Amino acid sequence: MTDIRKDSVTFLEVSAEDAGQRLDNYLQRLLKGVPKSHIYRILRSGEVRVNKGRVDASYRVADGDTLRIPPIRIAERPEKVVPAATFPVIYEDDALLVINKPAGVAVHGGSGVSFGVIEQLRRAHPEWRYLELVHRLDRETSGLLMLAKKRSALTKLHDMMRDNVPDKRYLALATGHWPENIKQVKLPLFKFHTPDGERRVKVAEGDDGQYAHTNFAIQQRYTEFTLVEAHLRTGRTHQIRVHMQASGCAIAGDEKYGDFALNKELAKRGLKRMFLHARSLTLPHPLTGAPLKLEAPLPPELEKFLKTLERR
Repeated sequence: MTDIRKDSVTFLEVSAEDAGQRLDNYLQRLLKGVPKSHIYRILRSGEVRVNKGRVDASYRVADGDTLRIPPIRIAERPEKVVPAATFPVIYEDDALLVINKPAGVAVHGGSGVSFGVIEQLRRAHPEWRYLELVHRLDRETSGLLMLAKKRSALTKLHDMMRDNVPDKRYLALATGHWPENIKQVKLPLFKFHTPDGERRVKVAEGDDGQYAHTNFAIQQRYTEFTLVEAHLRTGRTHQIRVHMQASGCAIAGDEKYGDFALNKELAKRGLKRMFLHARSLTLPHPLTGAPLKLEAPLPPELEKFLKTLERR
C-alpha cells in the first residue's frame, strides 16, 4: 500500500500520469489492500477532499490536484508472501512489457490462487511505479501477455482492444479431425459459475450470450489430432476453448471442456497440460504508433509432443 498515515491526515498531489481517473478508481489503486467498502465510506462521509472541497466518487482527478486522505485504520492482516519472479521478456520499453507466460501460472491472484504474474513482477520490480495487466490468459495457456507500465499506455491499449485492433493468434491442438469447412465460428458465449464456484462458459443463443467470433486455419493434420491457428476477433472468456468444443474438436489436455478420459491417456503419452499457446501479437505501439509484431515460440513440451504424432 502507498505510505498513507494511520494516525494523521495525508496530503498527496496527483501526477500527470494519473490524471483523468475516477476518484474511486484512483483511490483503489492507491490504497492497495483497503476494502472497497471502506474507500466508499470515506468518500461518502467527505473525509476525502480534493483541493479542500468535497467531491463524489465519479470526480476525475486532474494533474496537480491535492488530495486529503484521512487516517486509514483497518484490521491488520498477515501479509501474504509473494515470491518475486521474472518471465521471458519478448518486448519492453518504458510504457509496455510483453512476456512469454508459462503454462500453470495464473496472471493474477484470486479464485483460490494467492498470487500470479502481476503480483510476482511487482515484487521483483519495486522500482516500477506502475504495472497493470492489459488482458488475461487462462492459467494453463502459455504465450504472449501484455502489461502496461504507464496508465496512458493502458488506456490506449484498452481502447485498441475495444476496437479489435490487436491481431492475436494462438496455436491449439484439436482432438480428432477439424472439419475443412469450419473456417470461422460465431457462437455467442455465456459465463456462469458451477455450484462449487468454478467459472465456466457455454454457448448460449439469445439475449444471454455475448457475441464471440474466432477464425480458424488448419496448420497440420495428424492421425488423431489437428493443429489449428485460432485468430481471435473478439476476446471473450474461454472463447477458443468453447468454440473448439462446440465444433466437435476440443483442445487436447483441456480439463474443463475436453475429453477427460483422453486427457488421462495423453498425460501418459507426455502431454500434461492444455495445448493452447498465444503465439503472435501484431499491433501499433500504444504511445508511438510504431508497428509491433511479436512472437513467442511454441514451448518445448508442446514441440516435443507434436514430434510423437503421426502426420496424415
